[in-house]
Amino acid sequence: MAHYARHRRRREVDEHENHERWLVSYADFITLLFAFFVVMYALSSINEGKYRVMSDSISSAFRNVPGDTSGAQVAINSGINRPLISMPSKRLPPNVRPDATQVVKRDRLRNMAKDINKALAPLVDEGKVKVTEGALGIMVDINASVLFAPGDARLDPGAVRALAAIAQILAPTDFPIIVEGHTDNTPINTSQFPSNWELSGMRASSVVRLFIETGVDGRRLTATGYADQRPLADNATADGRQRNRRVAIMIESRNPDNAVEVQISE
Repeated sequence: MAHYARHRRRREVDEHENHERWLVSYADFITLLFAFFVVMYALSSINEGKYRVMSDSISSAFRNVPGDTSGAQVAINSGINRPLISMPSKRLPPNVRPDATQVVKRDRLRNMAKDINKALAPLVDEGKVKVTEGALGIMVDINASVLFAPGDARLDPGAVRALAAIAQILAPTDFPIIVEGHTDNTPINTSQFPSNWELSGMRASSVVRLFIETGVDGRRLTATGYADQRPLADNATADGRQRNRRVAIMIESRNPDNAVEVQISE
């Protein structure tokens, strides 16, 4: 009987130990899992902090400093120069100034735009020339009726005088210049111009050739024709087609410092 009692007590002890052993393993597993998530959270927090520091540095390096637009009519173009990373806008501290080279370049461009506007004042007043300063530089839009006869790429005598005035302003500078020829969507098919592509390209080349003859360095110049692919107005109306027939002269700023378009006015 005594032997049976001892055997029963040993079996109860063994069964009791087996019953609670899984709790130890479970507790260890939960502890390790908790530690794992703590470590992962800590790593993710560190990476986020590094990312924010990097983003702030990139944003500061490429932050645009708007120039003074007093005395000019300003129209904001919200579709230009959107940041790749959406971050709160920050202003430079009062004691931080933009790079002196950029300030000088911006002032030179603005003065050049005013000089061109003054040289072409009669045509500007008639609405046949528009001079604007934007994020990429200065754009001079000249209606084709000022420069060419219909369906022709030879410059009129009056056009030579107007373009020579522009060339004299551009010659002393070093900004790249792109001359663009544009037409309406009316087809043309002659021996000289099989399509509007040839007509627009030849018109741009005629302006470039005159610029070179007037003293502008040819290495700064590019001529390109866009035919009717970049209209300013609806080609369905006579007024729209007239506006689309034009030559655009782009004086490029190599380092645009704002996304504000300025209508030059006296």
